[in-house]
Amino acid sequence: MTTTTSQPTVPTPHRSWLVARGLIPERGPQRVIALATFVNMVGTGVFMTSAALFFTRSVGLPLAKVALGMGIAALVGMLAGMPVGHLADRRGPREIYLVTLLVRAVSMASLVFVHTFWLFVVVVCLTQLANSAGGAARGPLVRGFGGTNLTAFRSYLRSVANLAGCCGALAAGTAVQLDTRAAYLALVLGNALSFVACAAVITRLPSLRPVPVPSDASGRWIVLKDAPYLVVTGLDAVMSIQGQVLVFALPLWITLRTDAPRWFIGVAVAVNTALVAALQVRASRGIDTGPAAGRALRRSGVAFLLGMALMAATAGIPGWIAVVLLTVGIAAHTVGELWHAAASLELQFRLAPAHAQGQYTGVSGFGTGFANVVAPSVLGLLCVTWGTPGWLLMGGVFVAVGLLAPGIVRWAERTRLPAATAA
Repeated sequence: MTTTTSQPTVPTPHRSWLVARGLIPERGPQRVIALATFVNMVGTGVFMTSAALFFTRSVGLPLAKVALGMGIAALVGMLAGMPVGHLADRRGPREIYLVTLLVRAVSMASLVFVHTFWLFVVVVCLTQLANSAGGAARGPLVRGFGGTNLTAFRSYLRSVANLAGCCGALAAGTAVQLDTRAAYLALVLGNALSFVACAAVITRLPSLRPVPVPSDASGRWIVLKDAPYLVVTGLDAVMSIQGQVLVFALPLWITLRTDAPRWFIGVAVAVNTALVAALQVRASRGIDTGPAAGRALRRSGVAFLLGMALMAATAGIPGWIAVVLLTVGIAAHTVGELWHAAASLELQFRLAPAHAQGQYTGVSGFGTGFANVVAPSVLGLLCVTWGTPGWLLMGGVFVAVGLLAPGIVRWAERTRLPAATAA
């Protein structure tokens, strides 16, 4: 009997160089998840950049009603994370994540039929429910395929997401410039198609078997009995308010309180996004234990205070000096964001039992979602309305949270079972 020995496939120099430089993962599930993340976030970046304009300019809703409806949707959406995460834990995250992507596609496409306020509220609530559910289902998927260096893979995915969101925002600029209903509808339908494309990519992943529940596990909703994790989530939620500083508070501050040119608002977001995309993996190195994550949160609080103090100092000074201070302040704030993101993700996975990653991710997402809901009001009152003292007070809050974090993390780790902290 004659056997034929096939030669191994030799990767092209271009592809192997990309892998060697860490620009793309090796062939397999990690590359599939990275591609799905990019496709998803391009669509999300397209829509989020133009959402308010679509609802006001194309649908014709008053801005106050748009803000109210999106606030309601954000609150409702937070309710889906934990139950859907639990479902992903027990039924398999790949299948549940696929369902959430298809629901997001349908609900997003339904926006083209919105013409009244209450129909708008219903559709955006459905969209936010699916968004929150998708995030919870994705958590165990990332954990299951994250490999031996889960910290690096999570950081890589965040860099990919930021790069994709930036690309989407740039693409949306054309439609915003055209300012026609056809252009806005193209953005909405493009985002809907991105969810379908993301689902098509995810189908290339093998199914993950649910992690067996330990015999000594106490009840179904164990995360609600995990007081240390809930406290860590609360601290992280407060720290997550920082995510709205550059996209909400700073643009208003530049417009209302400084002599910096208005075009610098776009530059500020671009600088932040570029730094995150370029440095997130590097900044996450070494943040792969509980104590390291606690120390990273402490450093991030100091960085946020420094950045916010520099931003606050720009009131009433010449425009070019304001631009310099703002640039340095944005860089400092971004460094804090890099450390906070790395620490937050490390704790979200490290403190969660493998068999309940979905419901733990859902609770973590609830905390982040709540922060996003309250952040505009808090930052608007303190930073924009009160001014310099408010910027410093908010920075001081971040420092206080950072100082508390190492002790709280140590407490949380002492209460873990050995299996719970396994990556």
